[in-house]
Amino acid sequence: MAYLTTQAGQPVLILKEGTSRRRGRDAQRNNIMAARIISEILRTTLGPRGMDKMLIDSLGDITITNDGAAILDEMDVEHPAAKMMVEVAKTQDDMVGDGTTTAVVLTGELLKKAEELLDQNIHPTIIVSGYRKAAQKAMEILRDIAVSVDIENREILKKVAMTSMSSKAVGAAKEHLAEIAIDAVKQIVEIRGGKRIADIDNIQIIKKEGKSLFDSQLVKGIIIDKEIVHPGMPKRAENAKIALLDCPLEIEKTEFNAEIRIRDPTQMKAFLDQETEMMKEMVNKIKASGANVVFCQKGIDDMVQHFMAKQGILAARRVKQSDMEKLARATGGKIVTNLDDLKPEDLGVAGLVEERKVGEDKMIFVEQCKDPRSVAVLLRAGLERMVDEAERAIEDALSVVSDVIETGKIVAGGGAPEAEVAKRLRDYAPKVGGREQLAIEAFADAIEIVPKSLAENAGLEPIDVMVELRAAHEKPQGHFFGVNLYTGKVMNMYENGVIEPMIVKEQAIKSATESTSMILRIDDVIAASKPKEEKGGEKPPMPEEY
Repeated sequence: MAYLTTQAGQPVLILKEGTSRRRGRDAQRNNIMAARIISEILRTTLGPRGMDKMLIDSLGDITITNDGAAILDEMDVEHPAAKMMVEVAKTQDDMVGDGTTTAVVLTGELLKKAEELLDQNIHPTIIVSGYRKAAQKAMEILRDIAVSVDIENREILKKVAMTSMSSKAVGAAKEHLAEIAIDAVKQIVEIRGGKRIADIDNIQIIKKEGKSLFDSQLVKGIIIDKEIVHPGMPKRAENAKIALLDCPLEIEKTEFNAEIRIRDPTQMKAFLDQETEMMKEMVNKIKASGANVVFCQKGIDDMVQHFMAKQGILAARRVKQSDMEKLARATGGKIVTNLDDLKPEDLGVAGLVEERKVGEDKMIFVEQCKDPRSVAVLLRAGLERMVDEAERAIEDALSVVSDVIETGKIVAGGGAPEAEVAKRLRDYAPKVGGREQLAIEAFADAIEIVPKSLAENAGLEPIDVMVELRAAHEKPQGHFFGVNLYTGKVMNMYENGVIEPMIVKEQAIKSATESTSMILRIDDVIAASKPKEEKGGEKPPMPEEY
């Protein structure tokens, strides 16, 4: 309804024509349904025995994955409440890099339980308040059951990395990729303000088809996806002194219009010779600094290339800014914006700079850096789809290793922390009392969706598994017990080597609770009419009733 009616029966228009509106219980039900559909789509992908999704975009490109963030990123979601679920996955991915499916599935289940409470005439505000208290308590429980680990313990880091990749289709190469992830993250860790920071943006991931996953490697340096600019230049430079330039190595044309009157051919020659001399001077400045390798963010003139080749300098042009920054971190060099300022101490150092052919493309490898603060991972696989999946797997592994290195806290996997949180929340709920108690108990039921879905996806009987799991959590050290999806038995997952960073679970609960609260508080959805197309085009349909 886009208008109100006065007592005299006169309509008062408030909203534009074509605007659709849903109110109260109808709007809530609709939003919850949309969010739950997204959750159900992802639910079957959870865990090492989850299934994959095939996504085909409007251009016909195919993506096959079970990575929650990748699936929602590829899906063209229309409904506003469903878009909020995509935001949940993005937030989880940006903050901790793993656990996206868990966060979305948990949001869906929290909404399902909330709907049951709404049907009992419990006000959304009470449900939201109860959920927030439950989430707060869940954080305390997680911190209580978390185990502090020595970040130098390579075995623990390896188990964490392999657990994060267990659901990805990288098979036997899991261990090889886990080793690469640990070496890469350890190389880029730095201490800032007394805290360990492992920013995985400093790890460059280069994908190339060909060979196998086992040929993926860590390069202690950077790979530049460019080729050497001049065929006369050396293809290899050992003990390289690297100049990083953010200025064009060419004569810039003047901004204003100038007219030069030449009456004599010798004047023309002098003019051209002067330009050549200026270019030669540029190369002399580079040579004088001691550099034998140049990476330039801008262009390099053909004549400058020629002089560089004569001097035996290896050069690449139009290097991306992000790669320039990584080069500076890896080689210890400074990015110089004016050639006159180039000094020997601004140069970066690398043991070897070499152009190599990888697959169909030529690339420049800058490696054997002394103590690089930025490194590269070169991923290889036989299929393009496989290289993409390997990238998603290594990104998850890098994220969880950096999470553990930064926080030093882990929990068992296999649904163990969720089962423990559920158990303790049920004990906590009566202490709160009132209607909020029902919301806290609903939260406890909802969080058990994780072990339940893991069991379902492995073809196990979820009820039997949950009974066994609840019984195991009553015993001492019970908080380590989760579901072994390969044997179907409940066992100590910590001893079994299935471990995850605590912060991943924490963030999943935070994201899920916040988005659930936001969706529950909506009682009115007003959708504007879509803009009409230009003349000649068809009039678009009315907005879908959200």
